[in-house]
Amino acid sequence: MSDKKATKKDGAKDPAKDPAKATANSDVLGNKAADAAADKGAGPDQPAPVVAGATVGAEAGAVVDRESGDRLPAAPGTTPEPVQVGERHGMFGARDTGDTTGYGGMVSPILFPAAAVRPYGSYYDEIADRLEKTLVGGSASYSEAIERVVVDRGEMTFFVRREHLRAVARALRDDAALRFEMCTGVSGVHYPQEEGRELHAVYHFLSITHGGRRVRVEVTAPDADPHIPSIVEIYPANDWHERETWDMFGIQFDGHPALTRILMPDDWPGHPQRKDYPLGGIPVEYKGATVPPPDQRRSYN
Repeated sequence: MSDKKATKKDGAKDPAKDPAKATANSDVLGNKAADAAADKGAGPDQPAPVVAGATVGAEAGAVVDRESGDRLPAAPGTTPEPVQVGERHGMFGARDTGDTTGYGGMVSPILFPAAAVRPYGSYYDEIADRLEKTLVGGSASYSEAIERVVVDRGEMTFFVRREHLRAVARALRDDAALRFEMCTGVSGVHYPQEEGRELHAVYHFLSITHGGRRVRVEVTAPDADPHIPSIVEIYPANDWHERETWDMFGIQFDGHPALTRILMPDDWPGHPQRKDYPLGGIPVEYKGATVPPPDQRRSYN
């Protein structure tokens, strides 16, 4: 019996199979290149193939081969944990009235996905690599324009700094390897708890040329300075979507040809879909009973 077999029989742990000892020369399971050579019939006197030296890229967990420039899989254990952005109390979020469900004492974290690490999977690495190359020589580099990349539930989101939104949108539309011909709209989100980035504009892009590929771009702005560049010049179909987002959330799209209200009257005060907008309402009559507006109903405190 060989020494190798004897070692395995004695129960010693094979370091090549130990994920904790995986390196840039290992795959995501920690299998060494030597094992791969053995599987292909390489003789014991033949040296195992060695991957060129690697370096960590700009993004956390992105390992880049110095010779080929290829991005290698991230080491085991680098999958980012969700980021807690707040807490939800109770089962239904009731605050002003009595919670009769019995779940009022529940406290659950509000989790958002963290920035993804390479490899993203699917066609997402190809999009990120191409966008990085396309932005070279422009008004901003990839690292300057992109805050972070999130891949969650099979969807890819680029968080783009607002001053570079037009450059990124133009690259997504014009580069032949990207060719996102359609922006299917922009919607707003209001996060009052995110100080300095309370307002979010979310864009959805679709590539027909590349078989229905989709990508999302998200841009933030502070409540005190709610300005984001308009991309109507690049995607004209975004005209009414930007008007609606301005109407409902108060995001001012600089450069829009006619940024006026589209749903509410021109003299309407405030922006109804912000989280801090007064609830209001009108009385509702139902089979002889009258239900008052939500902000006028009695409290059970």
